[in-house]
Amino acid sequence: QVQLVESGGGLVQAGDSLRLSCAASGRTLSSYAMGWFRQAPGREREFVAAVSGNGGITTYADSVKGQFTISRDNAKNTVYLQMNSLKPEDTASYYCAARRGYYYTATNRIHDYDYWGQGTQVTVSS
Repeated sequence: QVQLVESGGGLVQAGDSLRLSCAASGRTLSSYAMGWFRQAPGREREFVAAVSGNGGITTYADSVKGQFTISRDNAKNTVYLQMNSLKPEDTASYYCAARRGYYYTATNRIHDYDYWGQGTQVTVSS
């Protein structure tokens, strides 16, 4: 079992930055691909970014390319999402997820993920 806890969300103004963290316990994260997803009210959960277990592969949703950066520190069992130039449309609950066995692969498919955190709210005011 892997337990994931997100933090770092909050209320910010458009143009501000936030860094989300996802701390894992229960297993060493290095053999897990990690992903960030988000869900706005009334909308389906959507992919944001993912990173392979070894950190060498990253993939992003087109809507956040060049704006968000995913990274990981396997020594700290933590994954990060740096979000810059935030826009009101980035308002959502942000979830991290873990996929076991994907050391060299990152995936954007929601059903590939085995474990999920509870989410952290990001609200961007205009």
